[in-house]
Amino acid sequence: MDAALLARTLAFRAAWRVRDGWSTGQLELHRRRALAALRRHAYQRSAFYRQHHARLLAAPLSELPPVTKSELMGRFDEVVTVDGLRLADVEAHLRELTDRRADPGRAWRHRWWAAATAGTTGRRGVFVWGREEWAAVLASYARANDWAGVRLGLRAPLRMAVVSSLNPTHQSAVVGAAVRSHLVPTLRADAATPLQETVLALNDFAPRLLVGYASVLGELAAEQRAGRLRIRPEAVMSASEVLSPTLAAEMTTAWGSQPFDVYAATETAGIASSCERRRRHLYEDLVVCEVVDDAYSPVPAGTPGSRLLVTVLFSRTVPLIRYELTDRVVLDPDPCPCGRPYQVLGGVEGRTEEVLTLPARGGGRGVRVHPNVFHDVLDSPEVTGWQISQEPNGLRVLVTGRQGLATGAVAERLQHALGDLGVTAPELRVDLVERLPRTTLGKSRLIRALPSGPGGAPPTSRSAG
Repeated sequence: MDAALLARTLAFRAAWRVRDGWSTGQLELHRRRALAALRRHAYQRSAFYRQHHARLLAAPLSELPPVTKSELMGRFDEVVTVDGLRLADVEAHLRELTDRRADPGRAWRHRWWAAATAGTTGRRGVFVWGREEWAAVLASYARANDWAGVRLGLRAPLRMAVVSSLNPTHQSAVVGAAVRSHLVPTLRADAATPLQETVLALNDFAPRLLVGYASVLGELAAEQRAGRLRIRPEAVMSASEVLSPTLAAEMTTAWGSQPFDVYAATETAGIASSCERRRRHLYEDLVVCEVVDDAYSPVPAGTPGSRLLVTVLFSRTVPLIRYELTDRVVLDPDPCPCGRPYQVLGGVEGRTEEVLTLPARGGGRGVRVHPNVFHDVLDSPEVTGWQISQEPNGLRVLVTGRQGLATGAVAERLQHALGDLGVTAPELRVDLVERLPRTTLGKSRLIRALPSGPGGAPPTSRSAG
């Protein structure tokens, strides 16, 4: 990590600590000014936004049309605000990183950092940050450490272990490589690596801070309880996957304190993280979040939305104004006694693509089955992990669990829960596996839905015998 980037990142962290003590009035004033500056920059430098917001340049944010990933990537060269920065060149850089397994923490062309989304829900997105923006990205992730009370200083180097993806195009890998220094000695482990290898590496490294995907942390918690993993982190942070209460309880048992939950995205960097009371606060001084329904109308706090519109107040190279994430989140209407002025994030319930449409009993329109139905059944002490794949003739359920787990009982509970919703009993196959399959980025997708059939109809399913 070069000295100038480190200095700017630390400066952001210091400034943002002051913001944590702001009043709501001070926060709103900052947001109005930052949003105005972002829009001025976008309208001056981005042909896409001048056209996309035509005749709305002075309109309130809520009246601007959303931007999808497909729209952004389809017109990337018009979206960017820097002359000569082209999607083809960024893609070539990302391919070179992958082919050569090069260091993603080094600035491309001495001024840019780039990362790509996985593309599991459609076309992948590519994003680029300049030096000032990248310092803000790093500081946004570091804010979670500050709120968790993890100290950092010349006399207290932060030994951090990150168990996620080593794919050099993934933001977790780029961030991990960028922060690695004498101040932050970093162990980067691949979530797809055999668990025993990760355990040995962690025992040898002895991290003060453990960061990883929720599913991997659940596996490591089991290793800690079994005595094979022997680390004593000051804090454990779950990121990139939904942290269920069951997994959180297992981590608490293993390491003696509740994990902190970090909500982030490649496009935005940090969006929210837990305070000392383990309630997640939105980073409202960095990202404007609008929880909306399928018609893009706002939903009240306490009501889950079907998507999230984000406006990244520090984005300049690739401005993001009302950019659509298909995350289903709910805001908590109750304030947090910690005193921070930021709104509380009540829950992150996965992505819209994870809602299954299953055949209805008696015919008619399909029944939409929310992931919470599966969480209610499968998040249990005996099931340590699960994954559901929708197949043309039913559902295949992979589970990991304690010795003696009865897969037949699991299938029966699922059939009963789906029947209560009016779903025709699907062919249901529950298999006990040693470890759940992971994506190329090392994540464990909870639910894999089939695309809708012709006209949006759900796939047919025959009844179980």
